[in-house]
Amino acid sequence: MVRIYLVTDRSAISDLPGALAAALSVLPIGTAAVQLREKDLSPAELLELARTLLPLCRSAKAPFLVNTRLEVVKAARADGVHLPADGPAIAEARRQLGPGALIGRSCHSPAEVASAARDGADFAVFGPVWETPGKKPQGMTALHEATKAASLPVFAIGGVTPPRAKRAVNAGAHGVACIRGILGAPNPATAALDMWKAISG
Repeated sequence: MVRIYLVTDRSAISDLPGALAAALSVLPIGTAAVQLREKDLSPAELLELARTLLPLCRSAKAPFLVNTRLEVVKAARADGVHLPADGPAIAEARRQLGPGALIGRSCHSPAEVASAARDGADFAVFGPVWETPGKKPQGMTALHEATKAASLPVFAIGGVTPPRAKRAVNAGAHGVACIRGILGAPNPATAALDMWKAISG
């Protein structure tokens, strides 16, 4: 069962394939998923990177999702799509990708989590819960309310550290989503293991 959602950001990660491989190598099989974010890349560039990272995910049995670009999801044979709050409709993604695809939605309020559940998303990423560059933190109360808004797995994102991850799970989050907290850490393997211990202990 996925508990850690690894989100890519090349601007914060010097060696993305290496960082991803290191993080996945220490997490129990099946407990991580990966979102290829990289909003600045063209579809062709995104597909090339997807084909580089997908084998790493397959070997760790980590579901691999691509941000927004449904055509890249299909071309790469990824496991699903992650939709921003203002992205394509969940129904359209489901129509194009089929019933077996994973669909995640970024949410910034409990109401958006409830809406994502009604529209057929498989999970929601809620945040930022804590401070993150350029964004106002939602806070723990909002996270707790978001986890109660629907029977949808909710992952906390934004300023997640191991102690905060434990608090998030105690507040009802299914797991945590991280960019800099794991893949952007000096030692992604150590960071991933510390995060896993915090939420599974």
